[in-house]
Amino acid sequence: MAATYILAPKPLMPLIMEGLKATGRLHCLWEMDNPDAFILEYGENIGAIATGGHIKIDATYMSKFPNLKIVANFGVGYDTVDAKWAGEHGIIVSNTPDVLTEEVADTALGLLIMTVRELPQSERYLRAGHWQEKGPYPLTLNTLRGKSVGILALGRIGKAIATRCEAFGLKISYHGRTEQKDVPYTYYQTLVGMAKDVDILISAAPGGASTFHSINAEVLKALGPMGILINIGRGSVVDEKSLIKALHDKVIFAAGLDVFEDEPQVPKELIELENAVLLPHVGSASHHTRNLMGQLVVDNILAFFAGKAPPTPVAETPFKGW
Repeated sequence: MAATYILAPKPLMPLIMEGLKATGRLHCLWEMDNPDAFILEYGENIGAIATGGHIKIDATYMSKFPNLKIVANFGVGYDTVDAKWAGEHGIIVSNTPDVLTEEVADTALGLLIMTVRELPQSERYLRAGHWQEKGPYPLTLNTLRGKSVGILALGRIGKAIATRCEAFGLKISYHGRTEQKDVPYTYYQTLVGMAKDVDILISAAPGGASTFHSINAEVLKALGPMGILINIGRGSVVDEKSLIKALHDKVIFAAGLDVFEDEPQVPKELIELENAVLLPHVGSASHHTRNLMGQLVVDNILAFFAGKAPPTPVAETPFKGW
């Protein structure tokens, strides 16, 4: 059976939908009167799935499509796709790396400055009329001057963040699965060890079982009472309950978060904390960058139907031919 259909389980950005509809192969599952019946009848025709983390594309789901060859994921993180199982069953998983690196790194530095210098708090102070009523906003206790940064996960985005931090005169170190001999930064074998020695911890780590709650109560305690946590990677990397307690009890000074454990749900206790700066997962959220990401989703699927190598297969599913 020729696998000639493209399946979109949930809506994706217009650029992706338009690009895939132009092939004449796209089937939108959410538009079906009976999605389960469609899969049962046409599952063997599905050769490609376009997804954006809206649902789990796990072994059970992929098993419904015996001729599936590629799962094209919108986003550099692909923790909602079981890439290991896909690789073992001849299915390519692709993501959208590189094109969002600079945008996310920019956001990380913006979030860092906002958090350290209490910029959202001072803006709220002005808008509330306190500047006229009470005088200038209090001097901030924290600063970037003379500080050190530890980066969790020195991949593409981590390196781009490090480059920006260097420009601010910050000392850089990092923790990851392995030491990288081609970078000038200090490597720490343990995250706790790095947290003890730095003033600022920035996480650019992907989600998944291997990083789940890596930043826990022990790491936060090691970071210390003037420590700053910035998370631009995945919300699941941080133990959110431990973070809320650490912020409330002043175990650390402040946190700046662009990602959360159960997005878009953000705990009320976290929202109410004055020493937490919170963004609604906007790291790569510009038209420019999201369009580049969307085009990569389309390009990976078009490559399959053209019999060509996909541009961005993930590490677990290296391309070896269709």
